[in-house]
Order: sequence, then structure tokens, then C-alpha cells
Amino acid sequence: MDSAASTMLAVASLAHVVVGMAGGRALDRSPRLPWWPTIALAILSLLADVDVLAFRFGIPYAAPFGHRGATHSLAFAMLVGMTAAMLLAREGRWSFSRTAVVACTVAVSHPVLDAMTDGGLGVALLWPFSNARFFAPWRPIPVAPIGARMLSSRGFHVLWIEAIASLPLLVWAVWPRRADS
Repeated sequence: MDSAASTMLAVASLAHVVVGMAGGRALDRSPRLPWWPTIALAILSLLADVDVLAFRFGIPYAAPFGHRGATHSLAFAMLVGMTAAMLLAREGRWSFSRTAVVACTVAVSHPVLDAMTDGGLGVALLWPFSNARFFAPWRPIPVAPIGARMLSSRGFHVLWIEAIASLPLLVWAVWPRRADS
């Protein structure tokens, strides 16, 4: 498998994408799931995992810019959430405050969900003020294998668990609404 496909598999987390889809539904009240804000927010929900590129540059997992480091911080989530909100609000003609709440919630969901996994080194939630890594007190989500290993039985097991856990939110996101709601 080439490195681009491997990188895509590393960041393709079903739960993160479903949160982005729910953000698209929350932002736009049209009867059908709006495609462009949904895609934009799904990308935003995955953006923290851009740090998997650090492996290609020899940056260790535990380094501040390693996996689940700086890009998994609340500061990074707020920065990219507010940036996305400016772009989305202008393009979609939604209020900035509503768009900012949705975009920042979607962005913050990534490190929060990752902190709820049962593996890895934790999440650098407080970067740049601290490089300490944190886990949530409740860790029901199995950690996903990185890269092509996502195609293993372990990877499919993780996807299955995420699918079951994400199903209620996914149904809410894609269920058609009445035109007057």
C-alpha cells in the first residue's frame, strides 16, 4: 500500500467523521443533510490527525509535535475551529456565533474522543502550556491501529465498535427533516 493510502487509513476514524456529519446537520437546518458544510466539518473533525505526518519526518510519537501532541490540544482545536467558523459562516450565511460553536465543538471532539481510547500515550490537551499527555477517566474506545494496519482484524474490530457507538449520532445526522422544522 502506498504511503498516501496508508496515511488516509491512519486518520480515517468513523467516530470523528460522524461528529463532523452531525455538525453539518446542526449548522444547516435544511430538510436534507447539507453536503458541503458536512464535508467541511468532517475534514475539520479529522484535522488533528495531520500529525501522523510527523512519523514520515522522524518525529517521535512522544514529542510535542508527535502523534496526539500539539494538534490534539484544545488551543489547536479552538484555532482551527474559529478559522473554519469564519469561512463557513461567510459562505453559508449563518451567524458567526452559531457557526463558531458548531465548528469548535467538532474540532474539540477529536482530542476528547482520542483521550477516551485505551492505548497510546495520551493527548496533549494543554499544549502549548504543557506537554503532559492526558487520558479521560473513562476509556471505552479501543485505540485504532495506525496506517495500513487499520486493514487488520484489529482495525476492523475498532471500526465495528466505533460504528455501534456512533450509530445514534449518525442516524440523527442523516435522518431527513420536515421542511418546516
